[in-house]
Amino acid sequence: MRHRSRWLRLAALGAVPVVVAGIVNLPASPSSAAVPVSNGVYTLASASSGKCVNVVGASTGNAGLLAQLACDTTAGSQQFRVVAQNGAYGLVNVNSGRCVDVPYSSTTSGEQLWQWGCHAEPNQRWTFTASTASTDRYLIRSASSGLCVSNKDGSTSGGNPVVQEPCSDIARMQWRFNPTGSTPPPTTPPPSGTPTVAADGSGQYRTVQAAIDAVPTNNTQRVTITIKPGTYRQVVRVPANKPHITLRGLGAGPSNTVLVFNNSANSHGTSGSASMFVDGANFVAENLTISNDFDENSTSSGHQAVALHLNADRAVLRNVRLLGDQDTFLVNDRTRAYMVNSYVEGTVDFIFGGGTIVIDRTTVHEKRSSGGTITAASTPAEKAYGFLFYRSTITGTGSNNTNLGRPWRQGAQVLYRESNLSGTIKNSEPWTNMGDSTWQNARFLEYRNTGSGATVNGNRPQLSDSQAANYTPQRYLAGTDGWNPM
Repeated sequence: MRHRSRWLRLAALGAVPVVVAGIVNLPASPSSAAVPVSNGVYTLASASSGKCVNVVGASTGNAGLLAQLACDTTAGSQQFRVVAQNGAYGLVNVNSGRCVDVPYSSTTSGEQLWQWGCHAEPNQRWTFTASTASTDRYLIRSASSGLCVSNKDGSTSGGNPVVQEPCSDIARMQWRFNPTGSTPPPTTPPPSGTPTVAADGSGQYRTVQAAIDAVPTNNTQRVTITIKPGTYRQVVRVPANKPHITLRGLGAGPSNTVLVFNNSANSHGTSGSASMFVDGANFVAENLTISNDFDENSTSSGHQAVALHLNADRAVLRNVRLLGDQDTFLVNDRTRAYMVNSYVEGTVDFIFGGGTIVIDRTTVHEKRSSGGTITAASTPAEKAYGFLFYRSTITGTGSNNTNLGRPWRQGAQVLYRESNLSGTIKNSEPWTNMGDSTWQNARFLEYRNTGSGATVNGNRPQLSDSQAANYTPQRYLAGTDGWNPM
């Protein structure tokens, strides 16, 4: 059995519900044909057959094969979301939440493509090149194999395999992106291409904080701050009296725009150590990295070093990387947040706090080879919902040595739902205690997880199908105002 390569520190893919969309930097089309936009949802039609790429049997599991079928724009198994990723793009099936994937990074011509849980590995990344032979088509090339997506032999038969082959600008490798009703219109780029923030002086401001400070107090309209690729070393604060702010990196992927600092609990206390503090409601961050690069090995104590301290209602994090060691991401009590198509890494308790968050189609990575604990929720007992990991991927550098969580407060609520748990998770005892708070008396749950770390036993409480209806992302986020960023 061939083994899939393990992705360590790349941002994760996932379906990306849209709040603010931007145009993906694709080659110009030779005509006025539809150009894919960031977060757009499309059917992919073959120039040789007119049929569309389809996940066979509408499978929602790993290894669901791709074949062509008569186009149906309403079928989720034929809808794929374009997600910008590290200079290339992911294709995420809307029905399954899984990514178009080259099996085992194969370089064999004729290998049939399938879907797999999103990891942002090279075999799930694609480049789009406008066809010079057809005015409304693109060649879709694998960043892993260098081969192109093809309708095998150019057949017009339904069920014909979708494979990879050496690239050639011919009909069976030309694909048209047909927008569905879920595809957002392109947004207007910054005037004359000028970013709001650029460290080199080419923007309106040199620092992110200066741009935030310029937003009128108690603003009622969304203000989008675009940030030129680069590294911005400064503590950033979005105060409560400045809601509706979007921070958007302008690079090809989140790794191109980095907001970073290195305070720690040793000098500032845990909650005060963050590189970014967000208190303003309706905050959005997209296509950027928020990092705390304090080295936990540099001191004998005070290792906690927060990247993002989020204490804001109705916040959305999209295509964002959160990097740190211990206590990377504080989801504080006032928080109601939706995180999607993102990546979080750390060593101990690196997602923690008393707020409510849905982490959707995101990779969560334990980077310590000796393992650690992913979550330390402190959900108040009277609050129904805490942390939901939904259709996400849990990875790590160690094996059978990482805990899903421990209760910072006895009422802690954490659910891993329909997620892929790698072998880094402790099979027999994935939950653990924290001081006097015991995991058995916390609200720790799983539901329909997959992967080698997803064994079911007496130490792993599972939701029933009927119970699961009350633990959907929408239930977590609705609150009293019916908020639904999905």
